[in-house]
Amino acid sequence: MDGGTCPPCTIRDFMNYLIYVEMSAENLQFFLWHRDYVQRFQSATTSDIALAPEWTQEEQNETFNKLQKEHREGLKRDPAATASIFKGTDFEKSGPMSSTMDKPSPIFSSNNPFNTPPRTPNGDAMSDFTGQNTMNYRSQAQEAFASAGTRAPFTIQPFREEIDRVIATYIMDDAPRQLNLSARERKQLLIALSHTTHPTAFRHVAWSVESTLRMQAHPNFIRWSICNGNTARVKFANLLGAFLIVGSLAAFVLLTLSSVPRGFRAIPAAGFVLGVSTQVAALKGMCVVLHGMHHRHVRPWELFVDEEMLDDMSSSAGADGKPAQHGQMSFDSFGSSNSYEDEPWVIRYQKRNIVRKVFDREVWIQEPALRSIQDTIFVQAMLVAVVSAGALTAVFVCVPGGFFY
Repeated sequence: MDGGTCPPCTIRDFMNYLIYVEMSAENLQFFLWHRDYVQRFQSATTSDIALAPEWTQEEQNETFNKLQKEHREGLKRDPAATASIFKGTDFEKSGPMSSTMDKPSPIFSSNNPFNTPPRTPNGDAMSDFTGQNTMNYRSQAQEAFASAGTRAPFTIQPFREEIDRVIATYIMDDAPRQLNLSARERKQLLIALSHTTHPTAFRHVAWSVESTLRMQAHPNFIRWSICNGNTARVKFANLLGAFLIVGSLAAFVLLTLSSVPRGFRAIPAAGFVLGVSTQVAALKGMCVVLHGMHHRHVRPWELFVDEEMLDDMSSSAGADGKPAQHGQMSFDSFGSSNSYEDEPWVIRYQKRNIVRKVFDREVWIQEPALRSIQDTIFVQAMLVAVVSAGALTAVFVCVPGGFFY
């Protein structure tokens, strides 16, 4: 996060991974905004800061307990809501209750409070929000507060306008970068934000987002970064490894059936080592040829960046005469949704023939820690290959010759 890593493990690479692979970039975008917001709030010296008191842990626990109590009472008043939670499970009950399962819960917007919204919405699902959105951020925030059943906040609190934008961008239903929050978490956050704009109001959500990034997204990103070849190159490496293994086995059999001395039967072991090591490395998404040079393939969204930037600078210009900015503002805290299906590189890469994909442009891997991980995987692949080749060679050398030719 602080720029202490080299490509392909920088914050920019992490953001690209979340946008194009995991499709959950809103978590990192919210995390970066929250970290900056905390710093700006703490450094503010204006007198209106006193209007935004800290949201204490006791208040948060009290709100959580209150929501739990309301939900339990709501389930008692409406048994159909309880039945809908267990619908489709072994706990589902048959009888008159099942005929009323489609009634909505009076407490939560969905029948199951533990249901979470889908990740970053895009395409047609967001067209009403982005294309036909005529309300400002404040009116959208007011609508979110009303849906949560809480009072409207004081508009004179510091950073209130920014908090309204955060609610409209990350918190409310059908927001362009809606966070993966349960209905209860969303309601609890809106209640806190209706009282204060202090960063502690985001305590639980910020912790949840950071935990997702640390425990899930970033480890997945590192595992994905280990793959130094694209899909076509890895499949090609798999086929090449399988061909070497099959060819070596055939050579073992042919030499064993022949009348050549036993020592010559060990020659195919070299091809078997290459084949097994290639396949074991390919299982991790690595190409041993690229690893030998510490290279990696350029990602599909990186291939056409330079060309598209030149096209934008030459053909597109804003009203002020400056060239239009290329690509998404993925680091913009209040940008549009993280959909990339309409980006020009998608179609251009799909039209790229398979041979060009296999032998795509390569760049050097600058991050030493990533190279070290790849070295470890390569050594493990070689150990597996050498051990298996040694055992197989011993078997074929010890078998009596066929002397068929």
